[in-house]
Amino acid sequence: MTFDPDELGQSRADLAGTLKMLRKRAGFTQTRLAQRCNMSQTKISNIEGGKLTPSLVDVELILRAVNAPHDLAARVAALARTANTEWQDVWSQRRTGLEKKQNELAGFERSSTELRYFLLSMVTGLLATPEYVRASLAHVPGNQSKAVNKKLERQAVLYDTTKRFTFILTEQAVRWPFLAAPAMAVQIDRLQSLSLLPNIRLGVIPLDGHIPKGPLNTFTVYDARIATVETKTGAIILRGHRDVSTYLAEFAAYESFALFDEECRERLSTWAERFRS
Repeated sequence: MTFDPDELGQSRADLAGTLKMLRKRAGFTQTRLAQRCNMSQTKISNIEGGKLTPSLVDVELILRAVNAPHDLAARVAALARTANTEWQDVWSQRRTGLEKKQNELAGFERSSTELRYFLLSMVTGLLATPEYVRASLAHVPGNQSKAVNKKLERQAVLYDTTKRFTFILTEQAVRWPFLAAPAMAVQIDRLQSLSLLPNIRLGVIPLDGHIPKGPLNTFTVYDARIATVETKTGAIILRGHRDVSTYLAEFAAYESFALFDEECRERLSTWAERFRS
């Protein structure tokens, strides 16, 4: 089989078209391919129609089923990895409305049962006081009251006991003087209070002792399905198994350095008192 690698694009639509082309070149119907991959015909149809982005495992199964040559399979796998990665820049988010981003995050939270947050430099909206939330959006032009309200509404998910949350905050994230001192003390009090909820495990990493790892970004992992990584200019959404597993391992490493339970609350209390004094 001859194949022009230029046919491989850099979008989900191109991946869908490539997989459809490979099936046809192998002489398979959608039903036959579905049987060989132990998938439903509907799933194959949705993949080829661009309605469903296949996981890297799905793509590997399809490539094996159509007996794709090794070099071609490697190119298609790389395309699948790109299709499972999404970049959301902050300017596009602002144009479409930041409340839309909040709705997306709420969707991730609704569909997940095990949620892990590594907070490098700031308190996340789920843990923030209203004043902290408003301050976090104060630099964005325009009226952000809808986004503020959506952020605060999302906090209700913390009380869903069918879900488990683990938050790890660096000392910098907790103590960065984002608000005036009295308000910062209130924010830290909220962290202490939330740490008492039965489905929340909240830990802090003090900036003392030896920590032989250097974090680069704030990130969240939803179950073992999705990882979101925050940067100054946007967010990366990763769905590939290798990427998500990397962030799960990164989270576990930071978890081993964190203080939890009473040790955590004692440290938070000390930091809050420093703001009060």
